This record gives sequence, C-alpha cells and structure tokens, in this order.
Amino acid sequence: MATTFGNRINRARQILADKGWAGLLIGPGPELAYFTGRDIFSHERLTCLVITAEETHLIAPSTDEPGGWCDGEDAHRLAVDKLPKGDVGLGSGFTTAHVLRFQELIDGSTHLLPEEIMSVKERGEIGELARAGAAIDRVHAQVPELLQAGVTEEEVAKRLDELILHEHAEVDFVIVGSGPNGANPHHSHSERVLQPGDPVVVDIGGTLDSGYHSDSTRTYVVPGGEPPADFLKAFDAVAEGFRAACNLVRPGVTAGQLDEAARSVIEKAGFGEYFTHRLGHGIGLAGHERPWIVGNNDTVIEENMTFSIEPGVYVPGKWGIRIEDIVVVRGSGAETFNHRPHEL
Repeated sequence: MATTFGNRINRARQILADKGWAGLLIGPGPELAYFTGRDIFSHERLTCLVITAEETHLIAPSTDEPGGWCDGEDAHRLAVDKLPKGDVGLGSGFTTAHVLRFQELIDGSTHLLPEEIMSVKERGEIGELARAGAAIDRVHAQVPELLQAGVTEEEVAKRLDELILHEHAEVDFVIVGSGPNGANPHHSHSERVLQPGDPVVVDIGGTLDSGYHSDSTRTYVVPGGEPPADFLKAFDAVAEGFRAACNLVRPGVTAGQLDEAARSVIEKAGFGEYFTHRLGHGIGLAGHERPWIVGNNDTVIEENMTFSIEPGVYVPGKWGIRIEDIVVVRGSGAETFNHRPHEL
C-alpha cells in the first residue's frame, strides 16, 4: 500500500506542476485516507497533510499523533510554513474556520482540490467498489421477503441494518419509504405500517472494511394489492430514463448531459416536476463525492470514474420511485456494479 500512496502523491504533484500551484493542503476525511490510508479525527484541532513538489508533511495534534503539535502552537502557521509562495489547493475536509485562517496566511490564492485527483479510480479501487456492489446486492435480494403488509418501516429497517452489517463493516444508511413517505427522497424510516399495494423505496448502503462504499436503490410493491395506475406509468418513465442515461455513459460526455438524458425522458412522460434531485454522485472512499451528475455541470466524464445513476419521481402525499446503480466508466460505456432486477 505504501507504493499506492506514493503513486497518488506523485499524481498530485503532477497536477501541481500543471496548474503552477505551490502545494496542496488536505484535511481529515476521505481525502486524507486516500493519500495516507489514515483518517485522523482531531475535532476542532487542525490535522493537515501538506503536499509540495518536493516534500510531504503531516501536521497533526499531539493528542492524536505522537510528536505532533501541542495546544498553544499555531498549527496553521506550521502547515503554511511548509509551502513555497504561490497558489494552494485546499481539500474539502476543512471547516470554514480552518479555511479562513489558511487564507490569512497563504501568500497566494486558494482553490478547491482538483476533481480529477480522486474521481478517476485505480484498478484496486474499482475492485473494491465491485465487491461493495455485490455485497449490497445480496442485501437487496432479501428485501422482498421483509416487505409484508402489517409490518412497520422501522421493523424492516432494523432487519436491514443486520443484513448490511453481515456484508459490510458499517451501515451507512437505511431508507424504507412506504406509500407517501417514499415521496421524501431522504426519508429514513418510521412507525408507518406497510399496506397491501404500497410502493416502497428502499435505498441502502454500507462501508466495507477497506473504506469503500455501496449504495443501491430499488422500488418495491407490498404484496396483496395493486399500486396506483399513475405510479406504474411513472415507474416506467424512471426505468426508461435510467436506461437512457446508462446508454449515454462514455468518456467525453459531460455530467450535465447524463442528467439531461434521464430528465428529458421523465419530463416527456409528464413527471418532470417531480424529479427533484440530481441524477447521481461520485462514490469511493466517500459515499458522496465528485463528480456530481447534475444539470449544467460541464465536468467531462473520464474512463474509470465511478458514480451513481439514480433517477426518481416523488409525488407529495402519494408515493415515490427511485432506481439506483453504481457504474464505472469504461471505454465502451457503463459497467454496473449492481445486478439486482429493476422491475417491480
């Protein structure tokens, strides 16, 4: 792994050279883990990886790192003193207080960490995301038997927690949105009792022991009843929109074009006003990371990027629909990490 982290730092240095920047400052979270294999959580104290053309330094408090800086020292000054003069890229893990202090001290402009550093995945990362996709697929395979009339969303969610932990190191989230609760894209779960014919949005994800994430959504119908006719029409539009976006995935298209491919199908079917979120998000060591697959985003899709495709329709007070897979971009198109059926 030391070779892996060294290669990543060398790629970061090449980006520094291309942009003419003095260095990068990387804060806690997935970005620090990407470059070091560690995730030091230092509360309000500064933890910072400094990358320049010649050197790499970890600035961390002695409370978390033996030999680190001590309370009373100016940790931000310690970090900035490692930098040559010039513009600096900042990771997204810093709080506003840290960013403002850096901006006071840096002799140059500050910029957001370039997207391409982490969004184009290595072979090993793709393997871990494929493993995560298979893990969450095994959980979704057990969902239909859980969705029975008379049980509550909470009861289903509790069992899903157990199933996710059987396949992952951690549970990231569980959404069980039945009937009108499904119209909230980020509903979690409640004491609502499932009814025959209820549409149910089940969105689940976890973290593997390697730190890579799974995320997949399917829409189900509770046995014993028929869902509304308008729901069935909307479901067909979401499924068609999903396929349209997947079919467009290839190096060279933009994130905004992918969003438009799905959205235009759903709009044509008359449900455009109810597709209220972006089409997708990147995934890796963070559950949500760049690239953001959203309208007007001109980020160019590159080979080996990984992201979700998850169109949805949410009619307030009635029901919701979402279909979500994680895909990796290949030269010939999209390859999916999720293989559970999309059909109701």
